[in-house]
Amino acid sequence: MNCAKRRIATKALAGVWLATSFGLAWAAQVAGTIVNLSGPLMVKKADGSVKVLGLKSEVEQGDTLVSEKNTYAQIRFIDNSEITLQPGTTFKVEAFAYEAAKPDADSASFSLIKGGLRSLTGLLGKRNKEKFSLKTPSATIGIRGTTFTAQYVPTSKVGMTAPGAPSAVRTPAGLPPGLYVSVIDGAISMSNTGGSMNFSAGQFGYTASPLKPPVMMPVNPGLKFTPPPAFSTLLAPGAQNASVPGKAAAVDCEVR
Repeated sequence: MNCAKRRIATKALAGVWLATSFGLAWAAQVAGTIVNLSGPLMVKKADGSVKVLGLKSEVEQGDTLVSEKNTYAQIRFIDNSEITLQPGTTFKVEAFAYEAAKPDADSASFSLIKGGLRSLTGLLGKRNKEKFSLKTPSATIGIRGTTFTAQYVPTSKVGMTAPGAPSAVRTPAGLPPGLYVSVIDGAISMSNTGGSMNFSAGQFGYTASPLKPPVMMPVNPGLKFTPPPAFSTLLAPGAQNASVPGKAAAVDCEVR
């Protein structure tokens, strides 16, 4: 083999090695694991492929999870934080990175496209609260070290919700469209183009759209979050305990 051909062959092998290394590096970016599951859970991967997840399945950056009609799914992330999806939820892990020795590289960015979830803060949220964000079509949620539920109800132009309403909307949760939050422990912020508001333990919040400022709701507007009994009341190691005396009535069931 002459020098020119040898150089071409070497470059080709190097290209294959780099592509393989990049693929392995991407595949190794595991964000968390499914630790509880009550039904079918689908995932759309960053490369567009779709598959069914089961217990102990890994969740990676770029994954979009879709819980079916009767499915609750609990993800434990590598920092011991947890997110539990309720049925009929579409949720994306935009970015997640955590290393104990590299706090500057922390990243936790999620999107709640529709449906609801419960979030329990882990080690990342305790040391870098500003690095956590949960985006929805109506507003972005930030944390102060907390446990909270969020439900986004999209507009669905189907039928009528009240007699005489000419163009009313019907929503899957029986609630007006928008983003709802309930804080179990700690505090969160809700921000959009209309404004920003903080909510503390025991409080409920709502915003109808990105242009409407968040508002406080005096009572629970009808939010329900009831995972099956198999979802233990134990919390992840290192996670903030949501079972604070006097606050137990604020939730239907704690999750592990």
